[in-house]
Amino acid sequence: MTISAILANHQGNVFTAAPHESVGDVVSRLAENRIGALPVVDGKAVVGIFSERDIVYGVARHGSAFLTKTVADTMTAPAITVAPDTAILLALSLMTKRRIRHLPVIQGDDLVGFVSIGDLVKHRIDKIEAEAAAMRDYISMA
Repeated sequence: MTISAILANHQGNVFTAAPHESVGDVVSRLAENRIGALPVVDGKAVVGIFSERDIVYGVARHGSAFLTKTVADTMTAPAITVAPDTAILLALSLMTKRRIRHLPVIQGDDLVGFVSIGDLVKHRIDKIEAEAAAMRDYISMA
């Protein structure tokens, strides 16, 4: 299974941030949409990730003045990305090794999706549960 299988179940557009936006504006967007991170896009290029972790570190360092900084000053960069044809287990391994929770999905130069570790784990669990149910059905029919 690949990342494209997860993207097939995602609905709507990917929310993004621009490097020049204020942290306060982007924090509001995160809260409004109940999400934990956004890819930071400059033109068509994904240049970073802005996440809850960046907010925590920024507030710890700068206090309330952090909200007036730009996303470019505070984002995690460069962004680690995957392609839609990346195997889910490979993406999970990458996230574990790099200690990250979100991956922009890039096809060519275009951002085509954004997946979280929760998306990948849920997909794996659903697949394992389906396989277990099929095995139970097979055994009960024998």
